[in-house]
Amino acid sequence: MILRLTWRNLWRNPRRTLITAASVVFAVVLAVFMQSLQQGTFDRLVRNVVGFHSGYAQVHARGYWDEPVIDNAFPEDDSLSAAILAVPGVRGLVPRLECYALASAGEITRGCRVTGISPSAEDAMTRLASRVVRGRYLRDGSASVLLAAGLARRLGIDVGDTLVLLGQGYHGGIAAGRYPVAGIVSFRAPQLDASMVYLTLEEARVLLGSDGLLTSLAIDIEDPGRLGAMMASLSPVVDERYELMSWQEMMPEIDQHIRSDAIGFYVWTGVLYLIIAFGIFSTLLMMTAERKQEFGMLVAIGMRRGRVAKMLMAESLLISLTGVFAGMALSLPLVLFAERHPIRFVGEGARAFEQWGFEPVMPTITDPAIFLRQSAIVLAIAVVTGLYPAWKAMRIDPVSDMRR
Repeated sequence: MILRLTWRNLWRNPRRTLITAASVVFAVVLAVFMQSLQQGTFDRLVRNVVGFHSGYAQVHARGYWDEPVIDNAFPEDDSLSAAILAVPGVRGLVPRLECYALASAGEITRGCRVTGISPSAEDAMTRLASRVVRGRYLRDGSASVLLAAGLARRLGIDVGDTLVLLGQGYHGGIAAGRYPVAGIVSFRAPQLDASMVYLTLEEARVLLGSDGLLTSLAIDIEDPGRLGAMMASLSPVVDERYELMSWQEMMPEIDQHIRSDAIGFYVWTGVLYLIIAFGIFSTLLMMTAERKQEFGMLVAIGMRRGRVAKMLMAESLLISLTGVFAGMALSLPLVLFAERHPIRFVGEGARAFEQWGFEPVMPTITDPAIFLRQSAIVLAIAVVTGLYPAWKAMRIDPVSDMRR
């Protein structure tokens, strides 16, 4: 009987029902889209800056991160590499030899970050070959360089031109070399795009006079979401000669930006939930006031107040569930569209992003957990606000409530 009455009451006044359900739909769509946008932006930022270069974790010689010079490099150790690769969840290792140098072309000189890489291992983790926009990717044994697009523009050179590198080698030696540009790579992170130069690991060792040395081992992991657990598993493997660092430790400014922005999002979301609660509550308040005479009539003809309250709770729950499912259905294509066609900033907005080293783009992310979490929160808000009509039903006075 309660279910039959609930269904008939909902469609006796379809406008009222649709208004209530529409408020829930709007709340779900807005909450899902905003969190998808925030999470997608953060994931892209981490993937661009971390996934395209540093990796999610690195091993250095102790003291290298405080003083990143070639003299603090460490000998390549096969036993260390084998121990790290044996940890479950580690997909691969990327050896690197890095230093800072001056890059010159003609009369133009710019500072750059020279990175010696194993071309196949580097591409397996960072997909560097896919970033090549002109020319070709490095080959093993090649004596040429890959140049970041932003640095190439500053130097005014392109594929086939010659780049001169000048810096300090191992133990104070002079590092100097002339290299043809094999390819141009484009990064989505402006800081990388303006500074990166890639050599093969063998050629970098010749340039720096550092045979058999590495400055870092970047660790490629299968699931970035389990980074904390992976760090705990890797710590016993790395002895006191080395230091193991996560990307949060290597780039604390990005981690702090994400954390502070997340706090701001939670505050904004709290205000959004408050607005949602008041919107749903005002609709239910209007519905309760309009049906005051109806409730009095039901009690007057013998229906218990508890059953009236159950009927109203069933109405609120059914409307809320309808609104939540409709909101999820409407938000999915919106999130998918924004994921494939992200919001791009131009002009001053883009320069503000690039000033902090971020790509000026805000995509969404299609994560089922976001849909379920936000829908559950909105459903809980709707159910809690639905307690008001039930509370009013328990206080019905048939004589006074039946008067117009």
